Amino acid sequence: MSAALDVPRIRKDFPILSRTVRGDRPLVYLDSAATSQKPTAVLDAERAFYETSNAAVHRGAHQLAEEATDAYEDARSAIARFVGARSSDIVFTKNATEGLNLAAYAFSNGTDKVRQGHPVDPRFVIGPGDSVVITEMEHHANLIPWQELCAKTGAQLKWIGIEDDGRLRSQDYGLIDETTKVVSVVHQSNILGTLNPVGDIMARAREVGAIGVVDACQSIPHMSVDISDLGADLVAWSGHKMLGPTGIGLLWGRPEILEAMPPSSPAAR
Repeated sequence: MSAALDVPRIRKDFPILSRTVRGDRPLVYLDSAATSQKPTAVLDAERAFYETSNAAVHRGAHQLAEEATDAYEDARSAIARFVGARSSDIVFTKNATEGLNLAAYAFSNGTDKVRQGHPVDPRFVIGPGDSVVITEMEHHANLIPWQELCAKTGAQLKWIGIEDDGRLRSQDYGLIDETTKVVSVVHQSNILGTLNPVGDIMARAREVGAIGVVDACQSIPHMSVDISDLGADLVAWSGHKMLGPTGIGLLWGRPEILEAMPPSSPAAR
């Protein structure tokens, strides 16, 4: 039998919970599905970095640059271990929204490059007669990029529906067919709490040769997730929903997929 949570001790880990709101009432925060509060350990780590090691990562040979680079790569390794991945397959982004946009832009840019006569992995070329499959419970971050991709390329956007009990309509999995180029679905809904059978959906995507994408923003912060169990080609999630700072996200990809993805933009400066 698990021990009872020591709620007062846990609250002390989060400085913001010491404040009061709306008529001097103690703050009770129940919106972690949108963004989590930050514990003292995270706040202290950020401050310590800026006070002692702040420098451009991978851009210098002086001591601060080396320390900053080590901290950056140590963070990549830590998050990789957390989800059972290799650090070389983890891409840092601004948030999950950017990660999902990078996935959608890969198809858009791949199609553009083919029109310009450049060689592109055919998995990232999409146009009329092709389709993208998502679900009716997607966050806008996993909806609008695919809507825009279809509007630009002439591909068709297809939707897996929702049953009255909040589960996906399994008979709609048949929408994933030989026309499908990408299947992008949420692992756990931020509105309904539904935990979707993404392993089954990704397996169906593989059967037809489609790229499988998973939005894991809610699942990875709240349960044990091994990336390999999802069966996806690309998985995106955010740091700010799992006690981390705002402005950092993760995109995991199978190495062969990351290697084949057409780049979306030049390196940042």
